[in-house]
Amino acid sequence: MSRKPKKGYFVRGQFVAEGSELDIQLKAELKGTPDASRTDLKRESDALQDLGKELLTLRSDLFDAVGLPDKLVEAIVEAKRITNFEGKRRQMQYVGKLMRKLDPEIVEAARTALEEQHKGSATEKLRLHLAEQWRDRLIADDATLPQWMDEYPHTDTQQLRALIRQARKDAPPVDKAAVSQGLAPRKGRAYRELFQLVREHLGGTGLEREEESNSDEDSDD
Repeated sequence: MSRKPKKGYFVRGQFVAEGSELDIQLKAELKGTPDASRTDLKRESDALQDLGKELLTLRSDLFDAVGLPDKLVEAIVEAKRITNFEGKRRQMQYVGKLMRKLDPEIVEAARTALEEQHKGSATEKLRLHLAEQWRDRLIADDATLPQWMDEYPHTDTQQLRALIRQARKDAPPVDKAAVSQGLAPRKGRAYRELFQLVREHLGGTGLEREEESNSDEDSDD
């Protein structure tokens, strides 16, 4: 499989990749404004340094897909291992130095991977919020159970009813003193198990149905 050719140009027989540190330096020199060129370089350097820090949090499958050079991968792994503040700071400076040597397409791949992880995290938070809403509605209102069964007919009805009943029994009386102090009441085991049951049945379908419904409404408009 042939590699995608790099975008760039030649200067005095040397190939300069677009977006590289040398490219930024040469373009800054052409501007004829040394102060501005230093500012541009600093801004680009800081952005790559920050990107290197974010890569420490990237999920392993997305991290592997970026295609980072082995030396940078080893540097990031070492940075994760270091707990000493000063040692980690020096290691992250080294990571930043290696980041500035990356080809523009790899930098873009790293940013894309981080964006994908961020979207996934937001989706998961929304899914958990949806599960919490269903759980609370099932406990609060008997009319919610038929609605749930219409949406998720494969649910074990007996198990669901039993968990709802037990969660209602376990619900502690309202403690006004605790509420005034901002303390959340302790929840029983059935309350937690009901959440898990709802969460398992929602899977990826809860949000997909919500998104499909929204898209249908948009198309109707």
